[in-house]
Amino acid sequence: MYRARLCGVFLPYGRRCFSTANRLRSGHNRWSTIKHDKAKADASTSKQRMAIAKELANASKSHGPDPRMNPRLATVISAAKKMGTPKATIEKSIAIGQGISLSGATLENVMVEAMIPPSVALIIECQTDSKKRTLENLRYVIHKAGGSVAPTSHLFKRKGRIVFEKSEEVGEVEAIDLAIEAGALDVDVSSEDGNEEFIVLTEPTELTEVANALAQSSGLNLKSSDIIWDPREDLTVNVESSEELNGLVERVYEEAAVQEVYTNAR
Repeated sequence: MYRARLCGVFLPYGRRCFSTANRLRSGHNRWSTIKHDKAKADASTSKQRMAIAKELANASKSHGPDPRMNPRLATVISAAKKMGTPKATIEKSIAIGQGISLSGATLENVMVEAMIPPSVALIIECQTDSKKRTLENLRYVIHKAGGSVAPTSHLFKRKGRIVFEKSEEVGEVEAIDLAIEAGALDVDVSSEDGNEEFIVLTEPTELTEVANALAQSSGLNLKSSDIIWDPREDLTVNVESSEELNGLVERVYEEAAVQEVYTNAR
């Protein structure tokens, strides 16, 4: 249901070495290890920056773009700066949360549906000031992966998703009970970069009601609430190796307009 990203790294084949010198072989292995470790570090940094950009947009959307009046946004901005997030990225994410670009132009919501091998459905949600450019860029990425733009929304259900910060004062069982009492459909616990969260699913029309009721009864801090595309359980697709799929999702997220990517892979 939620997206998982695992960036695989394909290392080039080294030339065969006929020397018996241990020093040369050791140097070759060490360089391969350095390249592999650097790739993993770069992938982790990219993932963290995408996550912080989304948090900035959510905080701006929920409580306004002024950090002086929005404590949640102020906290996320501070975290973004500590991570070395560029100022332009921070400002852009806050603007996206308000539905505008940095130039002040209104952003248009665009959804792209696609099928990629092996019969995996994608739904890509975007906010853009140039629909034509965004569609062209995403179609190129999809076609390059052997996929095609095709209707896929019938393979998913619309649901409300509420994310709460996990608290030591509220246990997992208690949180689940309170969520069910508030009208939730499902509750899960997610751990993203060491930060545990309660993820609550609802009917789309009951999103706000459940979020307010659960926040009041549990005292948990609300991080975000939105409407998502949840894959239908009986129509999910088993993927033996997630490496190529995750690589494609990463390439899709490189398009600046992309906000969310949903798949029916498991």
